[in-house]
Amino acid sequence: MAQAKMHHPVSWVIFAGMAALLLSQGVPVRSGDATFPKAMDNVTVRQGESATLRCSVDNRVTRVAWLNRSSILYAGNDKWCLDPRVVLLANTKTQYSIQIQDVDVYDEGPYTCSVQTDNHPKTSRVHLIVQVSPKITEISSDISINEGGNVSLTCIATGRPDPTITWRHISPKAVGFISEDEYLEITGITREQSGEYECSASNDVAAPVVQRVKVTVNYPPYISDAKSTGVPVGQKGILLCEASAVPSADFQWYKDDKRLAEGQKGLKVENKAFFSRLTFFNVSEQDYGNYTCVASNQLGNTNASMILYEETTTALTPWKGPGAVHDGNSGAWRRGGCVWLLALPLAQLARQF
Repeated sequence: MAQAKMHHPVSWVIFAGMAALLLSQGVPVRSGDATFPKAMDNVTVRQGESATLRCSVDNRVTRVAWLNRSSILYAGNDKWCLDPRVVLLANTKTQYSIQIQDVDVYDEGPYTCSVQTDNHPKTSRVHLIVQVSPKITEISSDISINEGGNVSLTCIATGRPDPTITWRHISPKAVGFISEDEYLEITGITREQSGEYECSASNDVAAPVVQRVKVTVNYPPYISDAKSTGVPVGQKGILLCEASAVPSADFQWYKDDKRLAEGQKGLKVENKAFFSRLTFFNVSEQDYGNYTCVASNQLGNTNASMILYEETTTALTPWKGPGAVHDGNSGAWRRGGCVWLLALPLAQLARQF
């Protein structure tokens, strides 16, 4: 703290000089002197708060001053420092107190209450401790790596006291912390270990601060579902191919060795991030056969075969002659009134026998 350029009475100058000299020479306070003058115990405040330093005195005191190391802050009612944050709170027969506002880390250290009684200066010290909330100053960037590679994540934080740093995998399968260090090492990473990793820095001064790093694990396609499907002639048929991959897979469809193109008559190919759907709007005999789904990305490719076959049933084939009507809602065939007219004489004949 800067010293103020002020004019003070000679006696104050001599007293303050003697106090500073005692401090600079490291003169200790004896146990017998520890109760007078009596300063506070160590004062702990958070960065940005105000610190109050109190010194208990009595009517034997003729002069009193507060010093920071060898710098005089106040001598009696006179301010010796230029720092506007330092103010006098009380100068009474029982207490001599100052306040340091908006405390910062450079304010931390020893402060001395110096008094003069019977022409003998005595001192009492208090140590100001400044706590600082944790702050993450450096953290790894998001990373993309191929499956099987090694990952090293870094999280550096500052604070007073030094913060505790932990790493946690944000995943439903992850339980607890996976590292209690600034560095997180993952050897032979798997696709299940992809996702966000959270660094937390805490020191009980304030709420923990957290930042996240996204780890993307690349791997070749894997087809998880590809089933053959049975469809009657003239009906709508769908073949579905599901695949997981990072980056997302590109899909292609083949019938035998011929690639099926989007927009081909009677067909629709719908590709999404994790599946491809091949739709037949009106299945014909020529559509039946073996189909192959190929999923690929920069890391590799895979394929699966499935069959579109004609679906048969054990029920009687609906009669499609006169009187047969196709139900557009249910897709089923039903017989008309002429069938019921035939059933009536047959029932009468059965009763005669």
